Amino acid sequence: MKKAIVIGSGAGGAMIAKELQDHFQVTILEAGGEFQPFAFSVDKLAGLRKTGLFLDERMISMLFPAMRVQKATSDMVMVHGRCTGGTTTLATGSALRYDKGLLKLGIHLDEEFEELAQEVPLSTDHEKYWSSQTKALFDACVQLGFQPAPTGKLVDFDRCVHCGRCVLGCRTGAKWDSRRLLTESIEKGAVLKTNCKVTKLGIDRNDNTVHTVYAKEGGKQTTYSADLVVLAAGGLGTPIVLEHSGITCEATLFVDPVLCVAAQVPEAGQDHHIPMPFVMQRDGYMLSPYMDYLSFFFNKSWRLPSRNILSIMIKLSDSSFGASRSSKIEKELTLTDQERLKAGVSDCKAILGKMGVAESDIFLGTLNAGHPGGMLPLTSEEQKSFHNRRLPENLYIADATLLPESMGNPPIWTILALAKRIAKVCTATITL
Repeated sequence: MKKAIVIGSGAGGAMIAKELQDHFQVTILEAGGEFQPFAFSVDKLAGLRKTGLFLDERMISMLFPAMRVQKATSDMVMVHGRCTGGTTTLATGSALRYDKGLLKLGIHLDEEFEELAQEVPLSTDHEKYWSSQTKALFDACVQLGFQPAPTGKLVDFDRCVHCGRCVLGCRTGAKWDSRRLLTESIEKGAVLKTNCKVTKLGIDRNDNTVHTVYAKEGGKQTTYSADLVVLAAGGLGTPIVLEHSGITCEATLFVDPVLCVAAQVPEAGQDHHIPMPFVMQRDGYMLSPYMDYLSFFFNKSWRLPSRNILSIMIKLSDSSFGASRSSKIEKELTLTDQERLKAGVSDCKAILGKMGVAESDIFLGTLNAGHPGGMLPLTSEEQKSFHNRRLPENLYIADATLLPESMGNPPIWTILALAKRIAKVCTATITL
């Protein structure tokens, strides 16, 4: 049986590993360790905010190693998971099909989305668990004509304890993440290597193939080789591995910036609500109720008891302009991005105003982002091959790096479908 190496265990990496294991002997290389949910009491840590201990968002990794935080050149905070399951472990469990950019290229993933619906639990039947506050927010949005719709959730609500900590790791296993795909792969014979950070790929220029995967494992340099290599290290990580391997990406990084607009509402209780229970699609951004823990710990405006904060997320579909380099993340908001963000803030203020909140009680969160991608985007020429000409013949990418434009929406469901298709292409091409 031929060998395959999959670099990364997030949505794309875990899915393609599971799909490939029937045809290859798969080894999965994950830079992080085994995922563990956030173990500390949010309320107890909140009491320490006034001490000045929480100076910088990057300090969160000291308490929560799975969450890595970097800053872009604009000081926008970039968040991603470095652990088994990648960023899926830190997500809200929201799943939306949002493949407009792919459809423009003639890429239709209907078959893969149908397969996903049979394999991965997805439900919008969670309104019965909504709090009175969530219902009131939904009604306010309806009255404003924002057309809210319940969010598809990868959550078993019969097991959910409604702790509101989805983004800190699900302690009960109610929320699906890509570790379940890893388990399936391992049960079928795949090998998972944790704390194994791939640094570069050795490329044979004569036959245009990857002959060696270089990694740091336990403080030592190790090497791997395989017939097929799939790079799924995420929208920030994949371009850096390619850069170190002598493969140039495009300066077309998008990140789906998030800004939360919040207010002091006594006993709002959003910290124990379902995060992102419904969404509203606007022109260039989406809106959804969301408790922002980064802002809660590190933004001085948020130094209130978590139960007294009511927050609405703006998730921006930003311009494809920026880059993830080994030295830094280059990302600035364009004038168009800034105008869209202002429009989103205005919408949020209108919603909170409808809830009876005075504008003087409204405050903003920290600008952050967690959905990077787009630095080697697919084109119409690659609608069947899913393989960029600058890549060696046995190297494929299976993460958001391939997405042609920012979705401004949760990307997990779309990345899973895309990885399924790429697995089919790899199987048909490499096993010939």
